[in-house]
Amino acid sequence: MISLTQTSFLNGACISRAHARRLSDSRTRRPSSVKMAAVNSSSSSDHHRAGQDKKSAFMADSAAMRENAAAAAAAASSSTPVVVEEKESTMAGGARDVYGEDAATEDQFVTPWTLSVASGYTLLRDPNHNKGLAFTEKERDAHYLRGLLPPTVVSQELQVKKMMHSFRKYQVPLQRYMALMELQEGNSKLFYKLLIDNVEELLPVVYTPTVGEACQKYGSIFRRPQGLFISLREKGKILEVLRNWPEKNIQVIVVTDGERILGLGDLGCQGMGIPVGKLSLYTALGGVRPSACLPVTIDVGTNNDELLKDEFYIGLRQRRATGQEYSELLHEFMTAVKQIYGEKVLVQFEDFANHNAFDLLAKYSPTHLVFNDDIQGTASVVLAGLISALKLVGGSLADHKFLFLGAGEAGTGIAELIALEISKQTKTPVEEARKNIWLVDSKGLIVSSRKESLQHFKKPWAHEHEPVRNLIDAVKAIKPTVLIGSSGAGRTFTKEVVETMASLNKRPVILALSNPTSQSECTAEQAYTWSQGRAIFASGSPFPAVEFEGKTFTPGQANNAYIFPGFGLGLIMSGAIRVHDDMLLAASEALASQVTEENYKKGLIYPPFTNIRKISARIAAAVAAKAYELGMATRLPQPQDLVKYAESCMYSPSYRNYR
Repeated sequence: MISLTQTSFLNGACISRAHARRLSDSRTRRPSSVKMAAVNSSSSSDHHRAGQDKKSAFMADSAAMRENAAAAAAAASSSTPVVVEEKESTMAGGARDVYGEDAATEDQFVTPWTLSVASGYTLLRDPNHNKGLAFTEKERDAHYLRGLLPPTVVSQELQVKKMMHSFRKYQVPLQRYMALMELQEGNSKLFYKLLIDNVEELLPVVYTPTVGEACQKYGSIFRRPQGLFISLREKGKILEVLRNWPEKNIQVIVVTDGERILGLGDLGCQGMGIPVGKLSLYTALGGVRPSACLPVTIDVGTNNDELLKDEFYIGLRQRRATGQEYSELLHEFMTAVKQIYGEKVLVQFEDFANHNAFDLLAKYSPTHLVFNDDIQGTASVVLAGLISALKLVGGSLADHKFLFLGAGEAGTGIAELIALEISKQTKTPVEEARKNIWLVDSKGLIVSSRKESLQHFKKPWAHEHEPVRNLIDAVKAIKPTVLIGSSGAGRTFTKEVVETMASLNKRPVILALSNPTSQSECTAEQAYTWSQGRAIFASGSPFPAVEFEGKTFTPGQANNAYIFPGFGLGLIMSGAIRVHDDMLLAASEALASQVTEENYKKGLIYPPFTNIRKISARIAAAVAAKAYELGMATRLPQPQDLVKYAESCMYSPSYRNYR
């Protein structure tokens, strides 16, 4: 079996490579069923002797292993053990990492640990260690792979080329999604390598918009679990359920209850596609180790009648639980998460309905490291686009007037972060900064005369103004320089609305943020055409380039994937214990600063995704710096160069050499 043996201590001292080899030389290897065992020890007296059972994994300190070396060597009558060729870490105070994953951000190094993975046929079924045709001749001999693979040995780069060749033959987006998920379940390193190297092409498949369709049909395409499903049936047992997850050092949890998936509504248990997709991006774009990521779906039922009647639906067949029953389940989950994974595990809320999203964020922000991507992530990426757009339209944020269509968690979250940035820049109270920000909901412009009937999160935006019923009249009355759509209602930025914006502004800023593509307030082509090529446009879903009067316009995408992977990495690498609004502002400013003159010439207000890992590293550095400044970081001392440190912490999907 493959033996991955490593010892490290809190002071960063590690056993020598030669010593590691001597220790591993005492082990036997035989083909067996896949068995992974990671045993923590805080005392050198905690150890297990090597057994002869196929599924056993042993734990021993170095002294005990030296004592047993002779006996173990004698038992190894037919073969020698296998270890990974380790690469020296560049991470300050870190440990060598046999997976090519980040160990520097781990709070407790294991002292020591041993991991066993079976060789032979079962090795090819282990997604964490399988390399397919990339196993070398030496590795095939050492690990009982002769005859189980064709004779050709190929590089990982050629595997990527082959996979992309096959991938591009699929015409249906959902088929592409399923092909990628199948690859992830068979060879995780190749999956992440493929995604990193082809991020602009594959991002719309693993994320918006294709993931929406995948969630709608999740019951039909479900193959194997990729995360934890916690339903009302597990109430009172959530601690036990979390312990069933094989990975113990979790740093990021993405959780949804499936009630408001993108613009598609209540998809219940089938919302699992969202946490799975988000965490794939945490690894590919932000470099967070895949083993440190946990997708979770909280299943409290669904109010979607079509799903309740669908024979392939995989969730609870009941109406949604609400009130105390819902609150108690979520509280048990949040309490258990902190108990199992500690104070610094990041819990990211995804696609909760407005009435729950705001309450959960407000309730757990003081006690947990929590982040709502729909509220805070969206706000941060949009603010970055607006800061960037100032280079094209001139002035400061305080000089502009903002009108939103949509006053839910996304709209109010963006509005509040804009107000906070204006307050910071002008050194005025945030209440004053809100006065140039107006919101329209389903009942019209939010004004003070409606205040008594408004939900609490809308009340700060109820300004003095006569009632206005529809969007076009609000545009004419408010005369905004920036129009932002977060309504989830498609094609609501009509020709009249866009033309009116263009008549009021030389360079109108129009952000159609609703997802998926079918729900976008307008298309890129409509925005550029109706504004005579003068609009500065970005959307939530991707749109192709547009040609208008001989000029090519490249629409930007205000994609949360710009922010949350780097933001999460910054929290992890600094050991932050809480999220502060100033961290979101720092992330926005870091993203905006990376837009180049070349990007501006194309009409872009966001940098291209091809550089997303470098972008994420700079965002992570900015967030970590703010955490240290605010006294919320626990990983001390602060690294001198946070950008380089962030880059060094990033997971690498490159294959390791086994011997």
